[in-house]
Amino acid sequence: MGGDIPRPLFEMGKWGFFITIEGIEGSGKSTLAKGLKLYLENLGLKVVFTREPGGSSVGEKIRKILLSKEDSMDSMTEVFLFLAARRENVVKNILPALQNGMVVIADRYTDSTLAYQGYGRGLPIKILRRLNKIATKKIYPNLTFLIDIPPGRGLGRKNENDFDRIERENLDFHKRVREGYLRLARIAKKRIYVLDGTRDPAEILEEAKQVLYKRLVEKKKIKPMRGE
Repeated sequence: MGGDIPRPLFEMGKWGFFITIEGIEGSGKSTLAKGLKLYLENLGLKVVFTREPGGSSVGEKIRKILLSKEDSMDSMTEVFLFLAARRENVVKNILPALQNGMVVIADRYTDSTLAYQGYGRGLPIKILRRLNKIATKKIYPNLTFLIDIPPGRGLGRKNENDFDRIERENLDFHKRVREGYLRLARIAKKRIYVLDGTRDPAEILEEAKQVLYKRLVEKKKIKPMRGE
């Protein structure tokens, strides 16, 4: 992907481009998000990064409640808190950025609810999909990167003493979440691209950049390099 830098088509940027990054704990989402943000900014695109839960003042307060290892909570309570944080993030950050032709990168989004609360906790997927639709104003990603890694390996990258409430769940829970993610990827093949999270972060980033570049060209957000 060397050579001329593809320039963004700002005249076609009435609506931006939405990227989400998903994966179990310790999969490397944050590292990939930072790398993609820098790559897109080097292309001349305006990029907004956000995370879930969080992303807004209200969302960050909800995040502290959700991840606190001091408290336990009912599974549906957990769902509604995640959805409340998501709604704030969509209204305050994601929607305005997309309306202004920016690229949005979100560390987690709707697939996390289906994987963690649906497949992980066993809540009805159909109900969760309906709730996601309400919370997001039907705004869905153009492209999702799922970083796949065995749960034991992902959790092993973190200090067990620093585990939050969800990271402290047993290994079987995290295995169900991983399988849920892979099932979602099989259902939404065009949107969800699976990356092998056991590889070197630089290799993962390079593969993701190539996939993203092709998708941006398809959506006419950047001009293809000369000779393509």
